[in-house]
Amino acid sequence: MSFDLASYEPRGDKKNSDFFNEYLPKIYERRASSGVAQQVGPMRAVVLQVETDVLFDTLVELYVMSPYRHTASYLGRTHKYSVLHSHLNYPALIVMAPLSPTFEDFIPRINRMYPLARNTPQTRYVGEVFGATDLNTLTKTLEDQNIRFEYSGDTENPFYTLKGLRFTTPSDFTCNRVGYSTLDFNDTDSLGLGDRVLLSSAEQARLDEAAAFGADSNISSLMLGIDHLATRVLAGEREDAILEFLTMVPYYFWGAYNIFDMNSSTNVNRNAGVDDDKKSPAKVFTANNTPSFVNSFAKRPMPTEDFVRNFGRRLHHMAIEILDGDHGAGEKNVDFVVNTLKDQGVPFLAHVVGECKDDPNLKQIFSKHSKNTLLITEYIERCHKYDGFFTKDNVAALTAAAGQDEQYQHGHVFD
Repeated sequence: MSFDLASYEPRGDKKNSDFFNEYLPKIYERRASSGVAQQVGPMRAVVLQVETDVLFDTLVELYVMSPYRHTASYLGRTHKYSVLHSHLNYPALIVMAPLSPTFEDFIPRINRMYPLARNTPQTRYVGEVFGATDLNTLTKTLEDQNIRFEYSGDTENPFYTLKGLRFTTPSDFTCNRVGYSTLDFNDTDSLGLGDRVLLSSAEQARLDEAAAFGADSNISSLMLGIDHLATRVLAGEREDAILEFLTMVPYYFWGAYNIFDMNSSTNVNRNAGVDDDKKSPAKVFTANNTPSFVNSFAKRPMPTEDFVRNFGRRLHHMAIEILDGDHGAGEKNVDFVVNTLKDQGVPFLAHVVGECKDDPNLKQIFSKHSKNTLLITEYIERCHKYDGFFTKDNVAALTAAAGQDEQYQHGHVFD
């Protein structure tokens, strides 16, 4: 798919600095001239880690709330891994859990720094894995650009240095990693995660029950795949986080909107090399407009910065696209999915926001934080072939709802 980065004008009303405007085209140009743009393909997997004792509960939750289904599980030297798929052309989902709850690496060390993260020290979204053609060449090229990688002996978790996989060290701005791989993530045995382990009959029965709920209620066929992944960062690190990410992958800065009422901006980056975002989901970075100590003068809401100060820089939510269409009289598919999940006891932060009548638009909603992953699940329906990425009014409403939940949690954490 042809896309001219040089002539593209980012959308939105968020003003970027001269620094950002200077280096964005330089990064695009270097990415092309150094070969990174040609060597890196679409997103092939997303990776998250959970506590030792909730790995299977996380699988059940994913069955209910997403289109992902279990493919295989493996026992490695330090972790157990479960690999899930939603579609052959969409990223796989790898959920890992340390075999010991006292396993020590970057994740528990960083989680202990934040009041709402320290009670689940092993729980954190890790990052994404992108397809690559030549790991050694790509690594050398990016290291010359001061991107750091994990090597055997430098990390306690051998997953980050498996053969055929190469991960960066956690970003200073997002704490997420970027991985690269030459492997086929639809062939899970090729990943080298360890010895394949079978689910027990009781475990398989629970997953079958969860799958039956999705099929019988007719919601699983409406959940398509990951639309975007949204990370929250500090105000002063927004531009650095975006430019660092764009250095490493063939995405482009789609645009950014200022959400004035919530004192934040939402910044979208998309992969121009795919014809469907679900094949390589968009990466969204959200940050305060002003740091918390400056906001103390204006005393405006700051749910984004509150989240970072309480949980740390990390992924905030994973959005699932819902099939565009009408389910019943006056009810869009996203309303039906959400109402069905509510009847099943899934908690949500607010009502579905947005209108989808005759004109193209969006309807979307946030779930509450998962107790297993700490992630919010967003459901988003792009109605009547809506071709924008989001609307300011929707984002403001979603951010406000998340902020209210954040304040509630913070108010009770020290009880």
